[in-house]
Amino acid sequence: MAAAVTPAFTSQKPTELTHTISLFVADKPGVLVRVALVFSRRGYNIESLVVSPGKDDGYSRMTITSSGDPATLSQIIKQLTKLVDVVHAIDHTGSAIYETEIALLKVETSGKEERAELMQIAEHFGARVVDYAGSSTILRVYGSSEKLDALIRLLNDFDITELVRSGKMVMARGHATT
Repeated sequence: MAAAVTPAFTSQKPTELTHTISLFVADKPGVLVRVALVFSRRGYNIESLVVSPGKDDGYSRMTITSSGDPATLSQIIKQLTKLVDVVHAIDHTGSAIYETEIALLKVETSGKEERAELMQIAEHFGARVVDYAGSSTILRVYGSSEKLDALIRLLNDFDITELVRSGKMVMARGHATT
């Protein structure tokens, strides 16, 4: 998988890779804090974090996106696997995975022509209009992070008043473990 396109709104350096890490953890209080501390101690910033219940009761799946040096990341993963509540930690960078992310964008529109142009862009990216108001439209779009970044760059010519992104969710393809 190719390196991710650097979005205009992050501080990621062009030479850094975006890493996607999945953790399977015990669903207990304090696990998230301990995981975040491992990243913090190594100077890694967590860019997105998705936590959801696992298929087994008492366990959760964490998907963490972060950018930085691969050698440091290797140390972070080793430290994560040593945590008592972590069943396994996997870096999916360069692996065969399916990834998706969801975004909601509230865009101000001032007239029919601007709204028509917004609808054309939205249709091209497969975005759905989920709310119309007098002078604003809320779009919902899902897909790869790169797709969402490209849409946001195009919509920067409009007035984006609110933006919410879910964070990347991944699943390993085939029989590989996520």
